[in-house]
Amino acid sequence: MVYDPRTATGIPTEPAGSLPRPAKLQAAFAAYDSGEISKQALEAEQEIAVKDSIERFEATGSPIIADGEQWSSSFATYPFMTTMAGTGLNSCCGPGGQTFALFPDGHYKSMPKLVGGPFRYNQYAADSLVKSMRFATKPMKQAVIAPSMLSLLLPLHVKLPDYTREQFEMDLVNECEKDIRKAFAAGAARVTIDFTEGRLSLKHDPRNPWTDANLLPHFIELISMVVDRFTPEERINLGVHTCAGSDADSNHSAEVPYSSLLPALFSINAGYFTIQAACETDKEATYEMIGKHSRDDAKGVPQMYYVGVIWCQNPKVETAEEVSAALVRAADFIPKNRLGSTDDCGFSPFAIDKKPAYGSPDFARDVAFKKIKARVDGTMMAAQKLGIH
Repeated sequence: MVYDPRTATGIPTEPAGSLPRPAKLQAAFAAYDSGEISKQALEAEQEIAVKDSIERFEATGSPIIADGEQWSSSFATYPFMTTMAGTGLNSCCGPGGQTFALFPDGHYKSMPKLVGGPFRYNQYAADSLVKSMRFATKPMKQAVIAPSMLSLLLPLHVKLPDYTREQFEMDLVNECEKDIRKAFAAGAARVTIDFTEGRLSLKHDPRNPWTDANLLPHFIELISMVVDRFTPEERINLGVHTCAGSDADSNHSAEVPYSSLLPALFSINAGYFTIQAACETDKEATYEMIGKHSRDDAKGVPQMYYVGVIWCQNPKVETAEEVSAALVRAADFIPKNRLGSTDDCGFSPFAIDKKPAYGSPDFARDVAFKKIKARVDGTMMAAQKLGIH
């Protein structure tokens, strides 16, 4: 049966993905990397965090939930290494890859580098989902990483002797399709392809050369190759997420205008998009651009647009009234029968994040559930005001 997100509220709402990992779990990741604890001990802490995440998520009244990515070290690296420090690195990869993102406070994230092929995932998103679904009573969504992100494992100037870029990228497309299909087969109600590198690819940062290589069209092509392998019925529940990145309560590409991204992004024949909007300096312009470039027929699917109404990096908890007002205004530009709500981004896409704007990851975790509750309640309030049943 195809999942209908409208069965719970008149305006559908769903999370973006990650939750802050508890301080105790963050310490366990660090201890595992240093060899102080076993993988089994790490997994025990992860399970505690997953159970707590699901219990508290369900208590918000959210019609669909996520496990907060407590099983993974990051949204981007789960297919090829166990932790961000490189523990459990795929045998196809080695250290010393290119920088992925630089943040305004000076910190950055780097990738390993591809050293050979064929490239296959170490693990799939469904592997974590299966473990999490044991504790859930509500439908669950699952995020998967885009092939475009993983293509950065092979820098543009690097050529491998026995494994071409074309072979590598086809392997990435095949593995991403497999990742999605396994998630649906495991019971995911929704699957979202995380495409944070889309906005970042337009930044033109001389410190980060790949962002000045006009990669967006090729990134869109890689994701489209995956999405177009699915039927219209499947694509109803297959989405793409865009944001300006997040780590340590900082963005990597918030200054890049959406006008450079959204027309290309919406050419992907996905059934829905989750779009950062709450922290944008001009939210109305964002709503207007979404409406202007929206598609009522993407190869048999009327696209849905889930606008961000929760600013994940800001400790201030939105009120339900504020969420409602944002959605009511968005409905002036986006067809209200194709409007949804979401969080701007994951609350903590990387496992070790001290959440400096909040003061501690445990406090940030408490605040995250309050924000999710506000999203759920505010979305219901907006549906009533807009007469959506």
